[in-house]
Amino acid sequence: MSTITIRGLIATTPREVVTETQEHVVSFRLAESNSDMTNWYTVSMFGHLAINAGKSFAKGQRVIIVGDLRIRDWDNGERSGTSVEVKALTAGHDVYHGITFYERAEISDEQKELEQAVYEY
Repeated sequence: MSTITIRGLIATTPREVVTETQEHVVSFRLAESNSDMTNWYTVSMFGHLAINAGKSFAKGQRVIIVGDLRIRDWDNGERSGTSVEVKALTAGHDVYHGITFYERAEISDEQKELEQAVYEY
């Protein structure tokens, strides 16, 4: 899988779902425009990233997404096309276009231990 960095506009209201296995998922459409054309992506986020993005992101905001790119062709019998999907690894507001405020989210004891090990390294 290829990793991609995208700067774009959240074009749809982020949709939040909690699966039967209690996994948090957030997805939205992202428009990346340049002077010639607009590229469209479906962005999906999982776990803690999804929880924090669900509380942070809204339609119309400019963001930067880094994630794994997946391109696939589809055909439903009546129509066919290509979908471009990004499984986000990390994300944030694009501060070129505005300001944002950071608030640390609650983290688990396991995550605290991991961060402490990183700081000590």
